[in-house]
Amino acid sequence: MSTAQLILLDHGVAVLTAVLWLAAGAMAAAGRTRLALGLAAGGVLAAAGRLALVAVLADRGWWFVQEKVLLGAPLLVVTVAVAGVLAGRPLLRGVAPAPSAVTALFAAGYAALAGFVVTYLGGYPLTWSVALLAIAGVGGAVLVTAQVLAAPGPPSVPARRVGALPAGREPHSAAQHTAAGTLTRRRLLGIATAGAGAAGVGLAFVRSPSADAGGGAAAVHPASHGTPVTDLRGATAPAPGGAVRPYTVTARRASVALTSGTTVDAWTFDGTLPGPPLTAVQGDLVQVTLRNEDIDDGVTIHWHGYDVACGEDGAPGTTQDVVRAGEEFGYSFRADQAGTFWYHTHQVSHVGVRRGLFGTLVVTQRDAEPEDVDLVLPVHTYDGVLAIGDDDGVLAPDAVAGASVRLRLLNTDSEPHRFGLAGTAFRLAAVDGRDVNEPGEVSERALRLPAGGRYDLTFTMPDGPVALTVDGEVRLRLRDGDTPETGGWPELDPLHYGAPAAVPFTLDTDYDRHFTLVLDRGVAMVDGRPAFAQTVNGRGHPSIPEQVVAEGDLVRFSVVNRSLETHPWHLHGHGVLVLARDGRAATGSPLWVDTFDVRPGEVWDVAFEADNPGVWMNHCHNLPHAEQGMMLRLRYDGVTAVAGSHAMH
Repeated sequence: MSTAQLILLDHGVAVLTAVLWLAAGAMAAAGRTRLALGLAAGGVLAAAGRLALVAVLADRGWWFVQEKVLLGAPLLVVTVAVAGVLAGRPLLRGVAPAPSAVTALFAAGYAALAGFVVTYLGGYPLTWSVALLAIAGVGGAVLVTAQVLAAPGPPSVPARRVGALPAGREPHSAAQHTAAGTLTRRRLLGIATAGAGAAGVGLAFVRSPSADAGGGAAAVHPASHGTPVTDLRGATAPAPGGAVRPYTVTARRASVALTSGTTVDAWTFDGTLPGPPLTAVQGDLVQVTLRNEDIDDGVTIHWHGYDVACGEDGAPGTTQDVVRAGEEFGYSFRADQAGTFWYHTHQVSHVGVRRGLFGTLVVTQRDAEPEDVDLVLPVHTYDGVLAIGDDDGVLAPDAVAGASVRLRLLNTDSEPHRFGLAGTAFRLAAVDGRDVNEPGEVSERALRLPAGGRYDLTFTMPDGPVALTVDGEVRLRLRDGDTPETGGWPELDPLHYGAPAAVPFTLDTDYDRHFTLVLDRGVAMVDGRPAFAQTVNGRGHPSIPEQVVAEGDLVRFSVVNRSLETHPWHLHGHGVLVLARDGRAATGSPLWVDTFDVRPGEVWDVAFEADNPGVWMNHCHNLPHAEQGMMLRLRYDGVTAVAGSHAMH
């Protein structure tokens, strides 16, 4: 069973456990002892199943069980044990249990529910604040329940005097003594509960550390002092033999018709969907002037996957100011990387990219023999309509038998897409603009492309038809003909594809920094407001401590997905080498990527050398997730970000 399935099962068993114990308490209070006994027995079995699931999940990683082991399980075990001691015998005998025993049954339900709520809303890591608030919640519920169930009878009259009393003193009944004692214990429990709740609320306002050194040396320079990132600009001249490639792109609103006639109310670069294709030959100097005509929220250009100098990265509030309507900004970088890339706005990107502020960037090798057919295929969804470029139908380019073909697949959406190439064997020649070492020929294999990712497929055109499917639908045909069903094809796993080659680091390397990023959902502050956020290590942007590195460091990331959503992780300015997934080392070609899908329950280990100084965004490329809190910054010691807004969504 996968970790994600175990997480789902654990959620279900936790809710079931709470329901069974709460129902047992309700039936016992109603005098239905036989039904209460059956429900309590089911609650015991469910609690045992929950403990077994925690043990299994613990084998997948401490991140998946920390709050369960430290809080949820102990709280459940104690309350179930108390319920068994107080209510077990009367229920077995068919006798209505005392109010205290009924309260104990409810307490087990409250504890089970609290454990689930802590997992669902608090997540990892468990904090003192969350733990105290959970305990206070259970205590408060127990107090209210005990108060409701308390039903004192009329005071009893003693049958005989047991001794003389002082004048003016009346005898107290046993019931009065018991009531007074119960009230005292209840008062003490109330004080403890109130104290735990107050402490939990107070601790919630304790500020988190501003920086995480990943186990390495702490920052020498304060984040506000050092080389401004605006000084880290790109090259101003091409490499020998290269040319200058000047472009001007204008961001503006436009009504754009797709090929079917569907009209999109878009935000565009140069009035087209997507924006103008930018091309260069390796070694050329790319110079782009960005103008903003009427995008009120502002705009920037981020070169996705391209390792530009940090001052060219286009992250507003970090590397540059937002380009407001009527303003412009110039970018310049040398095209040293050959491959398939793309560009998009990084200002309010969860809206801007969705509405069309993106385009493609393709850099070809200077001495490479070009393919006969080279197709750049950016997949995007406009208002629910899937298109390749601006074509929401079926592309039908020409390709004669024997022609060499390259399909450059780009996923510009925030969700993964599944591709299938029917009618021919092919090679996965490049991933995220980096060549695969000795890619083998495969056929009838599906390709799952992460949000923001790129795959280059190459093949020789056969005599028969070839079709490309996207999410099961034909979107490109090279010669007409029947298309086989591709939905049942197994996925090609890039971690185990191609031939191994020498790599600069492995799982066994002694890293200078090791950062763990646990991705989850939970209650956190996002941009100063409480939200059910997309979190990293329990916090939302901008409260997530920045990661501090030094130039030359070897850096390892362990990215853990505790949630039930996929998170395509993207670090700006650096390609990362995939070391392992779920503890199993990559065995194929060295896999260098800039975006990798961390599916529910997965743990990815990746590494890179810190060789591009700056302040870099590190975030989920499901752009609504980033806007909901799942982003942070990686800062080189001695470099400072621009002053101003953190609106780099």
